[in-house]
Amino acid sequence: MSALTAENKAHIDSLSYEQLLSRVRFAPAGDVWFQGETGGYWLKRMKELRDQGADHVGASKSIGWER
Repeated sequence: MSALTAENKAHIDSLSYEQLLSRVRFAPAGDVWFQGETGGYWLKRMKELRDQGADHVGASKSIGWER
């Protein structure tokens, strides 16, 4: 899944900052969502949302560190 497809991009774009952060935090090592172009876009989207005012501290506190 390392190539960024239109479907992957649409899925990533549909997620909130908190959802994106949660997946990053709790994904197993080697998760295909975070490899190649798709992984790069995932992180770019998080940065965009953060730059637009997403409450990154609040999101982090909300999801915690334990599943």
